Amino acid sequence: MTIPDSAGYHYMMENGSIELPCKPDEERRIVQELTAKAESNLREGNLYYVVSGRWFSAWQRYTGQRDGAPFEDCPIESQTLALSDSDGRPGAIDNSDIIVNGDDKDDDPQLPRTLVEGRDYVLVPQEVWEKLTKWYKGGPALPRKMISVGNQQKQFYVEVFPLCLRLTDSRDQSEVVIRLSRQASLNDLYVKVCQLKGLHPEKARIWDFFDKKKQTVLSSLSHTLEELNLQMDQDILLEVPTEYFSMDSTGNGLALIPVEPIRSSFSIAGGPTMSNGNSTGYSTNTYQRSTSTSTNGDMEDGYDGLKPLTRGDTGGLAGLQNLGNTCFMNSSLQCLVHTTPMVEYFLQDYSDEINRQNPLGMHGELAVAFGELLRKLWSSGRTPVAPRAFKGKLARFAPQFSGYNQHDSQELLAFLLDGLHEDLNRVKQKPYFETKDYDSRPDEEVADEYWSYHKARNDSIIVDTCQGQYKSTLVCPACDKISITFDPFMYLSLPLPSTATRAMTITVFYGDGSSLPMPFTVTVLKQGCCKDLSHALSTECCLRSDEYLLLAEVYEHRIYRYLENPSEPLANIKDDEHIVAYRLPKKDADLTRLEICHRYQDIERKPFLTPLVTILEDPQSGVDIDLAVDRMLAPLRRKAFFPSANIHSSGENGMEERMESSGTQLGPEIQSSEESEPEGMSSRELSFRLCITDDKGFGCRPIVKDSPITPARIVKVMLDWTNKEHDLYDSSFLKDLPVVHKSGILAKKTKQEAISLFSCLDAFLKEEPLGPDDMWYCPRCKEHRQASKKLDLWRLPDILVFHLKRFSYSRWLKNKLDTFVNFPIRNLDLSKYVKSKDASEGSHVYELYAISNHYGGLGGGHYSAYCKLSGDNSWHHFDDAHVSPVNESEIKSSAAYVLFYQRVKKPSADGKVGEQLDSHRAF
Repeated sequence: MTIPDSAGYHYMMENGSIELPCKPDEERRIVQELTAKAESNLREGNLYYVVSGRWFSAWQRYTGQRDGAPFEDCPIESQTLALSDSDGRPGAIDNSDIIVNGDDKDDDPQLPRTLVEGRDYVLVPQEVWEKLTKWYKGGPALPRKMISVGNQQKQFYVEVFPLCLRLTDSRDQSEVVIRLSRQASLNDLYVKVCQLKGLHPEKARIWDFFDKKKQTVLSSLSHTLEELNLQMDQDILLEVPTEYFSMDSTGNGLALIPVEPIRSSFSIAGGPTMSNGNSTGYSTNTYQRSTSTSTNGDMEDGYDGLKPLTRGDTGGLAGLQNLGNTCFMNSSLQCLVHTTPMVEYFLQDYSDEINRQNPLGMHGELAVAFGELLRKLWSSGRTPVAPRAFKGKLARFAPQFSGYNQHDSQELLAFLLDGLHEDLNRVKQKPYFETKDYDSRPDEEVADEYWSYHKARNDSIIVDTCQGQYKSTLVCPACDKISITFDPFMYLSLPLPSTATRAMTITVFYGDGSSLPMPFTVTVLKQGCCKDLSHALSTECCLRSDEYLLLAEVYEHRIYRYLENPSEPLANIKDDEHIVAYRLPKKDADLTRLEICHRYQDIERKPFLTPLVTILEDPQSGVDIDLAVDRMLAPLRRKAFFPSANIHSSGENGMEERMESSGTQLGPEIQSSEESEPEGMSSRELSFRLCITDDKGFGCRPIVKDSPITPARIVKVMLDWTNKEHDLYDSSFLKDLPVVHKSGILAKKTKQEAISLFSCLDAFLKEEPLGPDDMWYCPRCKEHRQASKKLDLWRLPDILVFHLKRFSYSRWLKNKLDTFVNFPIRNLDLSKYVKSKDASEGSHVYELYAISNHYGGLGGGHYSAYCKLSGDNSWHHFDDAHVSPVNESEIKSSAAYVLFYQRVKKPSADGKVGEQLDSHRAF
């Protein structure tokens, strides 16, 4: 084993490391195996450690690991801290850049909540952390426990940021921060507070002190802090009663009296009050610990659930407090509570429609929580509401939204609409239907049949107002079998077509060894796919009709992956990556692919140069591999070995003498690859020193002449370059592979694009082939086929929601499109898109009434909403707790993310289809 003579190694030896460092690939293998083992045994209480993304990226580069590569977009090189020595081995683990104090002297170092996983830090299992600290030492250690979240669907989650509570001692008004897991019980909180204050648990009473107001006594000792709706950074109050009195700061006796009014025993939905699934009452005895976990901020006091509620004079203008990165939730909620049919429904008595037996629902709890919140927001007044109870229900039934991380407002909206539908589904027993085949019947007949089946199983206010139907047509490319289905939809996710382009430099290699590699720069659509890149490259390099291009990414002198999915987005390819293309014959596409990597024949045996790829027809032995390597290296032979006369007639540059002294004849090195065996080879010798490797390029096994070759789709070999190869071949042609795009320092900023909502809709409805991972099973061919798919709108709902797909996700990079989408505010006419000719469906003209906006980038963005009050048609900006009027002319922006439209029963008198025409203009 080679031990690197580096600063990192000396540091570990000086500090008493108990384990010698491994080779980079061995470290990577150990970490991958330990990680896989931990992920296969996820349990509540498992310990994970937070590691600086900067340090971990340096370790990944050192070990050649890119699987997941979560830190590709971090400017690591620009950091001033030296994380590795000249040999590339990282120094000691340094987490100082991700802790608040920046040093490891604190016994309980804290992390800034602005950190983003995959960018600033990575989580590693305890076993991996122990290995890393043995190899590198350093720290500080930042252990975090795995918790289980969710009620119906349990999910495991590493609690990176524990719940922080500000404890105020009523005796002296002192404040201290308490940190506990949100899954800790109330009893755990009492124990920690009493230990801190030196109190007996029986002498302490802790209040929910949200907004510095006494809400309720925390007394359900078995409940978790999350179930009690305690939020990040909220206040709690400690009282130490002396019998039935306590003393204020002046020493005066204060009687302890109830703070909360007596609640009605009915909820606003007309049923018994629900609190975490339990019917609860309220006791006026302040010493008795109630089981109620609700708060004044969310329970609507004074409402009689058996009577409909009317809107207040200033209803609909209350904001929602941010409970810690809940702007995404607040934005979606404001759009929903300003949806007229929803307001009218939830302000009435809807208790008869709550479906508590639906196994797909949430026992009616989500609908009740939403209804209570909507009523609070539409009651008279503009006081911001803290949606704590609603967030608590959300965490129980949708654990993906639990915690205090930023989430996607559209994903929350999708969950809410589906959850409200199931909680309010009027169908208690869903009938079973076996759908019939299309069988060339009229579209109207098939569509009505599908819709009747759907309505027989799904019938709620959500279906009544928010669900439409589209026609899906699949065509088999082999037998032309047509399959047509009519499926329901609740919103339309529209792609943002782009005309922006990018220049990409790709190096093309000849798979038959006929020519030298050549780089080509092509211009493609930024939002294009690999198929577009292959097409542009084929034209540029004059690809023959009997050839195809095999795209691949090269990393650390190995083929990291092949880009064989034609629909893979080009956004997955970064500018600083190395992409190559191999010209291969179409007729041999199904034959064995030979992958040739190169390495120095020295002590380190480090890989270098660019891999070569060719096709082998039924390789049997090492000779076949040797001949293929010889053929692929032929274009690299130095000109000195191609004289016009006898090749042995000249001793130019002493090449002949060097070859003879090495005991190798020159003839075999330049003979035609058609010959079966080079002259001068013994029964065990080959022209090159070759090793066959495993799928990952490791585990080298030498190849000799009669080495059997195991049949495989891809055969990987390693070519050792000795002095002989360096003398014979010019390796410079395989060095310095250009990156995809080298940005200039003064690169021009691209002008912001502008597109219309209609062009987004056109892109959504256009015919396109299914991806290789989404193949369709053709009932006629009895095989999975990459069919073409075409969508058409058939039936539109009263409330039409458009989701603009601004976020794209590649292998490691998340990207946001800030494209300005020009959308109509009034007279959005979709008549030409609706294929159904049924006049009873009503108007296809819509009017905008709400927008969910997203500002900034991913990880640190912010959500808000624009909503129109139905009473006076005025627009307001809902930015968490802050609500302000806004002009209609200001609501269009590149931040628009989700658009909410309502059907216009009758088009306006001026009936201008002007907005539609304007929006079709070119920008």
